[in-house]
Amino acid sequence: MANDQTTVRFGIIGCAQIAIKLCKAISRAPNATLVAIGSRSVEKASKFAGDNGLPETVRVYGSYEEVLEDGEVDAVYVPLPTALHVKWAVMAAEKRKHVLLEKPVAMNVSEIDRILEACEANGVQFMDGTMWMHHPRTQKMKEVLSDTQRFGQLQLVHSCVAYNPGPQFLTHNIRVKPELDGLGALGDVGWYCIRAILWAVDFQLPTSVLALPGTVHNDAGVILSCGASLHWADGRLATFHCSFLSYLSFDLTALGTKGCLRLHDFIVPFDENFGYGSFWEASQVDFAKQGDKRWCSEPNQHKVESEEAQEVLMVAEFSRLVEAVERGGGKPEKSWGVVSRKTQVVVDAVRESIERGYKTVELITGKSAS
Repeated sequence: MANDQTTVRFGIIGCAQIAIKLCKAISRAPNATLVAIGSRSVEKASKFAGDNGLPETVRVYGSYEEVLEDGEVDAVYVPLPTALHVKWAVMAAEKRKHVLLEKPVAMNVSEIDRILEACEANGVQFMDGTMWMHHPRTQKMKEVLSDTQRFGQLQLVHSCVAYNPGPQFLTHNIRVKPELDGLGALGDVGWYCIRAILWAVDFQLPTSVLALPGTVHNDAGVILSCGASLHWADGRLATFHCSFLSYLSFDLTALGTKGCLRLHDFIVPFDENFGYGSFWEASQVDFAKQGDKRWCSEPNQHKVESEEAQEVLMVAEFSRLVEAVERGGGKPEKSWGVVSRKTQVVVDAVRESIERGYKTVELITGKSAS
């Protein structure tokens, strides 16, 4: 980034569907601009640019390498299939490009370690594309969970993320092809479940993970539906279900000794187009005030306003961190890499438990228990 440049200049490598949303987010973020996009052919990249009304100033390349070689690109967004992440994220870091990487970030922990090592060695910022983490509702919900007077101590977290995209998806989409996105539903939507659980427990890894029987694989061995339970030494428990075979669900529930928190849209707020996101919270403190008129406390709806969509806030925060490195002389913020790696650790543990016939995986020792 030039010394007088105050806007982070993005390149995108890959024309996946999710890249459409990020193109719009980059254009709306106050400290970011899109300058280049690359695909496996210049024809495909040109079509993407035309179909999505990208400015003529955006350079169109027929290879990913050309984006990384572009000296005016400060950061890259990588929406490629998961199996390609380690190659291109490492290459981007080695070219001194800051890396915004779509989730799931890697096929396994060893791959994300290679990515994070490359980012650290080259002094570039890393962040994954889990957008809901950046909505102001998320911070407000964390405040509720931290209120020991109303919520008490966290006991249980449950998350369910599912959608049924139909037979065409289950046959042809990259998410069901082992050579492209071999984690299947566990990586695509299970990532959200696991991240939400870890977020609720302040990113303390569980001591053990146990996949629940009933995992569904396709003929190629890719997971279409699965679930698991996570256990902590202090007695906290979490469960999740993720699926390509069930009706749409973005549910998150957290239960404490004194209260509870629930929402059905934690990945993308239902009311985001109206400028806010909602969640529901109840506490025995309210129940005591209500007397015996109800059998339990009536939930309170919290509406959290947001000036921008969560993907715009994500791009803006990533760009702020990049600016701090490039203009402020600071070091990259490592916490986002830590969060991504912990999520990947649990993904790997669930997969291992399934492959070992639903045996418990102890994360303290890294070994399976019968």
